[in-house]
Amino acid sequence: MSETFQYFSFMTSSAFSGWEKGALWSVLGVAVLGLLYAGFLAGQVLRESRGTDKMIEIAKAIESGANAYLIQQFKAILFLILLLTGALYFTAGEQHIGLGRACAFLMGAIFSAVVGFVGMNLAVRGNVRVAAAARTSFGQALKIAYRTGTVTGMLTDGLGLLGGTMIFMIYGEKAYEVLLGFGFGGTLLALFMRVGGGIYTKAADVGADLVGKIEKDIPEDDPRNAATIADNVGDNVGDCAGMAADIFESYEVTIVAAMILGYASFGHKGVIFPLLVRAIGVVASIIGTYAVRTSDQVRDAMKAINVGFMLSAIVSIIGFTAIGFFYLRFPEAAELPAWISLNVAGLDMRPVWTTMVGIFLALTVNRLTEHFTETRKGPVQAVVKATTTGHATTIITGIAVGYESTVWAILAIAVAIYASVLIYAGTNPTYVAYGVAMCGIGMLTLTGNNISMDVFGPVADNANGIGEMAKLDKPARQTLADLDAVGNTTKAITKGIAIASAVVAAVSLFNAYITDVGTILKQSYEQVAATLTLAEPTVFIGLLIGGAVPFLFSSLLIHAVGRAAGLIVQEVRAQFRDKEIWAGTKTPDYARVVSICTAAAQKELIGPALLAVVTPIVVGYAFGTAGLAGFLGGSILSGQLLAVFMSNAGGAWDNAKKCIEDGQNGGKGSEAHKASVTGDTVGDPLKDTAGPALNPMIKVMNMVAMLAVPLILAHQATPQLRWGVVIVGVGIIAAALRFSKRETQNA
Repeated sequence: MSETFQYFSFMTSSAFSGWEKGALWSVLGVAVLGLLYAGFLAGQVLRESRGTDKMIEIAKAIESGANAYLIQQFKAILFLILLLTGALYFTAGEQHIGLGRACAFLMGAIFSAVVGFVGMNLAVRGNVRVAAAARTSFGQALKIAYRTGTVTGMLTDGLGLLGGTMIFMIYGEKAYEVLLGFGFGGTLLALFMRVGGGIYTKAADVGADLVGKIEKDIPEDDPRNAATIADNVGDNVGDCAGMAADIFESYEVTIVAAMILGYASFGHKGVIFPLLVRAIGVVASIIGTYAVRTSDQVRDAMKAINVGFMLSAIVSIIGFTAIGFFYLRFPEAAELPAWISLNVAGLDMRPVWTTMVGIFLALTVNRLTEHFTETRKGPVQAVVKATTTGHATTIITGIAVGYESTVWAILAIAVAIYASVLIYAGTNPTYVAYGVAMCGIGMLTLTGNNISMDVFGPVADNANGIGEMAKLDKPARQTLADLDAVGNTTKAITKGIAIASAVVAAVSLFNAYITDVGTILKQSYEQVAATLTLAEPTVFIGLLIGGAVPFLFSSLLIHAVGRAAGLIVQEVRAQFRDKEIWAGTKTPDYARVVSICTAAAQKELIGPALLAVVTPIVVGYAFGTAGLAGFLGGSILSGQLLAVFMSNAGGAWDNAKKCIEDGQNGGKGSEAHKASVTGDTVGDPLKDTAGPALNPMIKVMNMVAMLAVPLILAHQATPQLRWGVVIVGVGIIAAALRFSKRETQNA
């Protein structure tokens, strides 16, 4: 391909064979197929019955609150998105790349917003249909809930694949530079949606539980509780919109890293292969998600979901293995060992093997998270047992479960990365880095299944709330409670996969960062990597700062939930003082609580977001690219450990409460139940706010580092400008921290 950029260079370049051009058009077709499948499932869900007038009224209140929140959030961040779109134009050396990067950033942000908004909108319309179906059939209720989530999953798959493929087809070998903008747009919006949605949902949930369950001893979704609607709204803006955007940006970030490293190692074949793998994944997700179903006799939702996941995994492995066998042929691969080449001259199957490692990592994380959070497993039952001896032992046991789970999770990730390294042992380090990137591609191949599992959780939770508020009969309520408990596990599993994928994606971006630094300095990967030793003080300093940032970030979010929950407690208490509301003859002012949650979440967004965006710039300008590399490494390690701990400890506390509400240890109203509610309340901001928000935070910092590194290197020789940036950056961080620690004012 000519060094001079040409629009639609993919179409005009002789570097691409006719088969490759046809294959990439097929990838685009598969992306569209994924979107059409999402539309098909949405039509199926919306044709289902909505139940009674009371159920419809409750569902409309949830839908109205969720849409109002997201619209307000998009308005709040619109100016920043437009500002960054303009700024990104100046981050590339070539004008057309700068323009492409800015447009791609805007497209990434829009796609991420669409995934969150449309997916959440269907979730708040599917919840009432699940509740209605539960009156007659467990199997039908499961199918509706899961397919509602699959719509969001296939939107994520389809739009992610569509955007990445289009950019490659337009920009050819320059695509990775433009894709940095696409990935950053999705990443930044995911951070906002994760942080804002997480604060909203847990402020409402904690406030509702503290007053309703603890003080008034009434059911979770009692219609007299003014925070009930806000709690159900929060499930959607936190888990549906937030997780969808989170996984979407992981989907794009891994593509960015694979393209950068793939081109450096295998040329354009190293770029096209991950796109083909992603297309196979879309087809596999369509097959696996449509197969999820159970009978009213079996009533095993978790087994049905796992069967669908395994089916997708098998289809995906068969598909990308076949593609690799026919496509990955290189003249220099003639002498490769038989286990790599399958005794076929010129065949290099190493990208296939590393992709397969990613699939197995996803399956492993799935099982590990299920073990630590599923109601019937030992860890959750240990927490259930601890509730009989009080609130303190409940908290202690949950913390222990969370700590243990994070060790096994990080060992699984370490084994997967090491396996990817061994597959390329003895080769150029760029090839090794590409292997790790392909592990991330493999892990997110089944994105459609992962998002389906995640959105299933809040849909089932909302349906359970609607069933309680509408006073459905006991069998229907039990069906919804069973689905809700499974939903807690599927949400935890998806969080585990999201966290693990964030780590693998961040490691891939870290390698891509080294490649970029080497390109700018005209040094090899090995030369740059050799400078990143802990004996170098700037690297070690960066490592320490990077390791600390996830803790500060989490502290800001947990404080934010505490302050916002305090406002909800005051409001719910005030409304309970109205004797008519307490008697059930007057409807509480649900909208008031929704408004308080919305305002608090918007105010609390600023500090954590600025911390994630500005800190890598400050570290880079203060300690150079070596210090920034250490910073990224420290944030990846501590961020993963902290995120898994918070997610699994919170999930264990939540499902322990569910077990007791189903009759263990005296059931609802017992002392054990009160202890379990305390554990669940402590775990709420951990598992649904701070823990999940660490995923986009880690990737935002990596993306900012990659975008900023040309400027950092350019300004190292101008100390006045360099230290001026550091001083301004520190001032911004200090102001953000001060703003985040202020007392939240009632709206």
